[in-house]
Amino acid sequence: MSAYSLTLFTHVGLGLGALATFWVAALSRKGSTPHKLAGKAYVLVMLGLLVPAVPLSVRALLHFSAPFGVFLFYLMLITLSALWKGWFASRHKRDFSRYAGAGFRRLAWANVAAGVAILALGVQQANPIFGGFSLVGLLGGRGMLRLASRGPAQPRWWLAEHYGGMIGAGVATHIAFLSLGLPRLLPSLSGPVLQNIAWLGPLVLAGASRAWLDRRNRVPAIRPAPAGKRVPA
Repeated sequence: MSAYSLTLFTHVGLGLGALATFWVAALSRKGSTPHKLAGKAYVLVMLGLLVPAVPLSVRALLHFSAPFGVFLFYLMLITLSALWKGWFASRHKRDFSRYAGAGFRRLAWANVAAGVAILALGVQQANPIFGGFSLVGLLGGRGMLRLASRGPAQPRWWLAEHYGGMIGAGVATHIAFLSLGLPRLLPSLSGPVLQNIAWLGPLVLAGASRAWLDRRNRVPAIRPAPAGKRVPA
């Protein structure tokens, strides 16, 4: 078996594990032991999945399509950002200043810069997928910077950050399955129209899910906390 095949099979296997653990966490009662264990497993599997994604993205950039290879690296950045938020929001829920520190701000600016680059690439390539996904970095990075600057608007800020991050990472998980895995299992599902749906569909559903959860978990607003002050959970 070639190194490429081994890397690809490792990536696919971890992707299936990520898909399974995501739904176990999503369907379990929030705060329960299965939810916590599956959530931790999901984050670890996704981080492991990003390791073989690096050489696969390099291969795509050098041998398949340079724009697509660049886009794959962008996807890794926004996926890593989502995992970072989902993980650390719950770990630092009683210390907002620690959560939204220098690393958080650097990650936010990286998302904004990458979003601008992918938007420009999407315009140049006339690629709606690039254009649509550029908004993830642009709007997500902008939201992170605003949060870090103004402070949380309510005491359960960490919950919105946590499920927002997990939903964002879930988008990457499902796109990989729908656009890469499923067409291999069912070749009849391949084609440009279905591929666009596979790429953009999870993004739209994630936005709707996030809006629904925001409404469901809305709590009375409080004054933003001063810099360095701990916010109660």
